[in-house]
Amino acid sequence: MATLSLRGIRKAYGATEIIKGVDLDIADREFTVFVGPSGCGKSTLLRMIAGLEEITAGDLLIDGRRVNDVGPADRGLAMVFQSYALYPHMTVRENMGFALKLARAPREERDRKVAEASRILQLDPYLDRRPKELSGGQRQRVAIGRAIVRHPKVFLFDEPLSNLDAALRGQMRVELARLHRELDATMIYVTHDQVEAMTMADRIVVLQAGRVEQVGSPLDLYHHPANLFVASFIGSPRMNLLPGTVASAGSSGLTVALPGGGEVAVPVDASRLSAGQAVTLGIRPEALRPDPEGGIAGEVGHVERLGGLTLVHVAIPGGPTAIMQVEGTDPSRPGEPIRMSARGEASHAFDAAGIAVPRSLQHPLAA
Repeated sequence: MATLSLRGIRKAYGATEIIKGVDLDIADREFTVFVGPSGCGKSTLLRMIAGLEEITAGDLLIDGRRVNDVGPADRGLAMVFQSYALYPHMTVRENMGFALKLARAPREERDRKVAEASRILQLDPYLDRRPKELSGGQRQRVAIGRAIVRHPKVFLFDEPLSNLDAALRGQMRVELARLHRELDATMIYVTHDQVEAMTMADRIVVLQAGRVEQVGSPLDLYHHPANLFVASFIGSPRMNLLPGTVASAGSSGLTVALPGGGEVAVPVDASRLSAGQAVTLGIRPEALRPDPEGGIAGEVGHVERLGGLTLVHVAIPGGPTAIMQVEGTDPSRPGEPIRMSARGEASHAFDAAGIAVPRSLQHPLAA
């Protein structure tokens, strides 16, 4: 397989800069996911790696070799697009082997590689069918099979599941993760769906407005977001972000005063903060729990009963609605007053610039 390195990569269309200086290393056999909202530049960055977009500035290296001026066909990459783009008049077998046929590969080699890809993707029963006789998930597997037969250094996926319904997306996430393990390949995957990113990636690259906000494992990003953008983007339901002020601060902890009068203690190193400063308190929904003595008061609004768990939307005076994730048997009803407490070790604080206040070195979760 291969390693990739991006050094100061930029992309501009005239005076408009889309990618604004990306530095990134992708290890051999790593499954890396680019995630971010629409328009953040993730697909543009992928197309620059593929050679489909010209690099305005910076260097792209594959296995240590600069490939800025190398054509797409000579980079050793294979790309799977959002649209399947299968030839409707060809069978599955013919679609998967067509690139090898164009390359004048011997018939025996083509058949062997198509058979291998078909086994991996569990397409054997469909080899003689045409695309119109396949489901959406089967068509996407055929598109992936066309990439596999080329034995590329790196697989590139540009939102390949976005055309599928929810059930098929879940199934294909599992299949892609299995495919990565079986091929032991380097893969770069683009999506706007943070659930896809969390469930498949070895590392996630969070992008916003052409810049990298944070890079890390799914759990690193979930438990240690670097800023408000990552905190609000990673996680479903999203992190509760409550405005507050510093009641007390020190190297071993921070107490945040909320508009409704409650206070929450957070184990962060707040030595650079002082009383009265504005901060944002971040609390994951599962870190909130009903507590008659809790410091967060509000009124139950909407209640989402999802079976094994319940999401309770709580209107907090002077602040936004917070979501509390509790057991499915929780008896909360709309209109009821409620008090909640938050697990301090699962809470976060962000300064006025939106940057995460680091964990206290005296706390076990500091690392």
